[in-house]
Amino acid sequence: MAENQSSNAEISPPHAQLVQMAMAHWVSHIVNVAAELNLADHLANGPKSADELAGPTKTHPPSLYRFMRTLASLGILAEDSTRRFALTPLGEALKSGALGAARATILTVASDWWVRGFGQLRYSIETGKSGFERSLGMPIFDWLAKHPKEASMFSETMIGVHGSEPLAVAEAYDFSGFTTIVDIGGATGNLLATILSKYPRARGILYDLPHVVRDAPALLQARGVADRVTIESGSFFEGVPSGGDAYLLSHIIHDWSEEQCLTILGHCRRAMKPGNGLLIIEMVLPAGNTPHPGKMLDMMMLVGPGGQERTEQEYGTLLGKAGLRLARVVPTASAASVVEAVLA
Repeated sequence: MAENQSSNAEISPPHAQLVQMAMAHWVSHIVNVAAELNLADHLANGPKSADELAGPTKTHPPSLYRFMRTLASLGILAEDSTRRFALTPLGEALKSGALGAARATILTVASDWWVRGFGQLRYSIETGKSGFERSLGMPIFDWLAKHPKEASMFSETMIGVHGSEPLAVAEAYDFSGFTTIVDIGGATGNLLATILSKYPRARGILYDLPHVVRDAPALLQARGVADRVTIESGSFFEGVPSGGDAYLLSHIIHDWSEEQCLTILGHCRRAMKPGNGLLIIEMVLPAGNTPHPGKMLDMMMLVGPGGQERTEQEYGTLLGKAGLRLARVVPTASAASVVEAVLA
């Protein structure tokens, strides 16, 4: 379906392409409602009609049929001649617990609270301030700390959004020279677990806020690395664990203002010893008009936490201000790169 839409966009006149961009939020709302109704889970055991699903989903049967017909047009469901619907491979990915965490991601990025926040984009462009903070009444991460259900969903969302990156990072960067890898702001430990699975001689320290690492033990246990990971809770604005020879900052630096970034990087620098590496995993922006998902993510950073994506040159400048030196940028098979920094 995505390929067909892309093909149509290529042959459509410019005004039609712009209108299609403006209507994209329709699809976002549609897939969000499908996730809220748990339609994929209800169809997991085989095809069902709208009449059969109206009771379990507490919906209006004729309206549900029209909704499911629309999902079929998007390639999520398939309707047969008896008006029963089945999951397609795309729809299978919408089931709870399916690989890639699509359902959790949709329930976050298409949720009312998220959409209201992104709706403040113009405010952010006019002021340089966080639109989410204006909408929520507090910084987004402070809000998540007060809403544990949404915080857990947000952690799953990070797996959904960056799902291909951990393996790509583990394969592109050589971690064999490190014995203790400290994942700063590592949430539930998805990246750290992936690296440790590939490098069985290494151990890890997972460091994040208490409400964030709460879900980490289950993931680490499921990945078979729980006995090699020490979980520590705390704020990277106050300090980071010592004793590592590699420090990871995966999608952390892009969340914060330059002043806050320098605080985080300063704590890392003080914890590091000569020969240690600081590995910043982010979408390094290409110059010019080259399309890149990081350029769209940069708008989320502007309106959300108030941070930004950066070019290689901008990372070099930022690291220099923190007393660090950019050694190299290692591309991966994903959109993210590994920005390697050492003590200056």
